[in-house]
Amino acid sequence: MSKTGGKPTKRRFLVRILAFGVAIVLLRFVYVIAQNGACGGQSNCFLYAAQELNPFGNGALEDYPPRHAFKSQEEYIQLKLNKTVDPDLLRLWTTKEWRRKVEAFTVLFQGLMAEGLLSSEAKALCVGAKEGHEVLALKEIGVSDAVGFDPVASPPLVMGGDLHKQPFEDNTFDFEFSGAFDPAANFASEIERTLKPGGVAVIHSESFGDMYSIDSFIHSFNNCNIVRFKEKGEGFLEIVLKKSVNKNTDTGGGAKCSVPAWNKAAIDQAEVLIEEEPLKPWITLKRNVKNIKYLPSMADIGNRRKYVYVDVGARSYGSSIGSWFKKKYPKQNHEFDIYAIEADRAFYGDYEKRKGVKLLPYAAWVRNETLSFEINRDAGSSVESKGMGRIQPKIPTAIINGSEKISSVVTVQGFDFAEWLKNTVSRQDFVVMKMDVEGAEFDLLPRMFETGAICLIDELFLECHYNRWQRCCPERTPKYQKTYGECLNLFNSLRNNGVLVHQWW
Repeated sequence: MSKTGGKPTKRRFLVRILAFGVAIVLLRFVYVIAQNGACGGQSNCFLYAAQELNPFGNGALEDYPPRHAFKSQEEYIQLKLNKTVDPDLLRLWTTKEWRRKVEAFTVLFQGLMAEGLLSSEAKALCVGAKEGHEVLALKEIGVSDAVGFDPVASPPLVMGGDLHKQPFEDNTFDFEFSGAFDPAANFASEIERTLKPGGVAVIHSESFGDMYSIDSFIHSFNNCNIVRFKEKGEGFLEIVLKKSVNKNTDTGGGAKCSVPAWNKAAIDQAEVLIEEEPLKPWITLKRNVKNIKYLPSMADIGNRRKYVYVDVGARSYGSSIGSWFKKKYPKQNHEFDIYAIEADRAFYGDYEKRKGVKLLPYAAWVRNETLSFEINRDAGSSVESKGMGRIQPKIPTAIINGSEKISSVVTVQGFDFAEWLKNTVSRQDFVVMKMDVEGAEFDLLPRMFETGAICLIDELFLECHYNRWQRCCPERTPKYQKTYGECLNLFNSLRNNGVLVHQWW
């Protein structure tokens, strides 16, 4: 009997264990549903179809009342924050994945608080906030007046709209955070515009690209100073900026041009300078053009407000604008504003029908004044013939390259080139300059350093004039007093100060 009665007993025991296991699974399932909602909001739920967690419209900025309907910006933002009554959102905010992300931001913001860069009384904006993890983290550590802004809204934490045109007034926020890097210049300028003087902006990103692009992005903040720039893990960067209380004047007033170390990365990749004076410079320098490493071939220039080419000493349109810049300079599909600066009126007719080129019929100089301008032309030609013009006339007649040259001296209007440049472009622009001013570079460039205008130049093509060997005979030209060594010192000084300069012909 013991053998026949053992099988039913064993079977009952196995059934009980199986039933107990099923009960545990069911209890666990009920618990998950109670805690996270149906499937925790996952799209592959087998009980319910995916549910829309946005109960306030499609997330477009037009779904919100216009700002002028409220007494203040604070009232408008608070209205959005008070709408957090949706149970689906409340359940979503308690899921493990959501909490993990919020807690990561909590650690970050608590660290900024410890450094004095963030306070609980701050009015805070999170730009590119997506679902709003960083906004909730700020609220949980006591920064109650925080809101997110993203192209796609996620109410009530995140408003929707264009990141390049924030719907907030100037000087609104004490603190702005963004983990969504956008290289467009307007992205940075809008953060700076809506940040209060003395306010702090923190940008995190894994997609800055090359170091030149980082430098360009940082300098899109015209009125902010760098608090910290560091790498946090492989390829992950943190930039902390503080908005100046007074308008930043780092490109004028005699301020020294400050060049970050990473801006020299492009210089390190540039072609080497020709150290030894060439015996046939007109041949050597033209050959050297093939070795030039243009900045747009080494870095992304796509984050600038506008693109500008300035030809100082342009001569004719075909001299360099049409023959070189238009055809050979790599522009990365950007349209450039072109300025031709030329004092010799013999070339003016060449620009009358040239579209897209602005002619400045003056002499680039260190101040606004009337100048004597020497034009060397071939003997027997009229005064209106096209020659080589320069400030500071030296001799009425000279033998240059084996032929007689007659120097005609005319009166031209000179202008303060450095001040003009500062009034025409900004650090948010990409500026290329070619300078061929027959020796006046030794006056113009020191003036650009003195005023800070040199900070505005991204790439410079400079023809330095010295007492070079002549083609006709084994003699140096009497036209210039500077030596090749002085020219080389000028090039090295420019590069050492962070200016990407190339030897030009």
